[in-house]
Amino acid sequence: MDLMVNRRIAIIPARGGSKRIPEKNIIDFAGKPMIAWSIEAALKSNLFDRVIVSTDDIKIADIAKQWGAEVPFLRKECADDYSTVSEATTSALTQAMNFWHEDYTTVVQLMANCPLRTSNDIQQATHQFDRQHRRFQISCFKYGWMNPWWAVKLNENNCPEKLFPDALDKRSQDLPELYCPTGAIWIAAAQDLLKHNTFYGPDHTFEPISWESAVDIDDFNDLAFAKSVLLNVQNYSITVDQ
Repeated sequence: MDLMVNRRIAIIPARGGSKRIPEKNIIDFAGKPMIAWSIEAALKSNLFDRVIVSTDDIKIADIAKQWGAEVPFLRKECADDYSTVSEATTSALTQAMNFWHEDYTTVVQLMANCPLRTSNDIQQATHQFDRQHRRFQISCFKYGWMNPWWAVKLNENNCPEKLFPDALDKRSQDLPELYCPTGAIWIAAAQDLLKHNTFYGPDHTFEPISWESAVDIDDFNDLAFAKSVLLNVQNYSITVDQ
């Protein structure tokens, strides 16, 4: 296979048959199919030798091509409800290598249900991955007004069971900051991903992005929230430009 220094491939996993939001990956989001936002961000970043969509669905494939992604093949494996997204991306990486007879240095996974992640987010995350010589990097965001240190479980009588009982006696500003992973931007050294079949490989790191860019859309509540966030971001940009 041909080897090119720093050859990067972006893989956007987009399985058909979503249940909580039917056709979630191509549902309208602010005037575009949801997957279009990830395709455009990847292309605008100017980082990738190839931007491909990995899907088992012909309709998704056709729409992805219309927005500039390559879809030279449909997903052969990991199109069920049980395979992890890392496994699906690893499978797509192998298919791409065999299809084009190319090797890749870095693979960047961009989930289609994270439409608010921008080309600038991708550039910054990739820069950190390269600069720190990382093998696996997963995007995350810092918890804000929700303080997970004060989380409880409720029993059938609504009595709380404290998950972190010692933290409830402390002020929020005295507690360590906590972070949550998001599917927005996952990066791996290609050969390491092929070896371990997961982005949570040895010595994986988390890289923070803004909570706005980190929004994952899994159900209709998430969808409404993401649209509100986008509107707020757009209004803020207009105000700043003026």
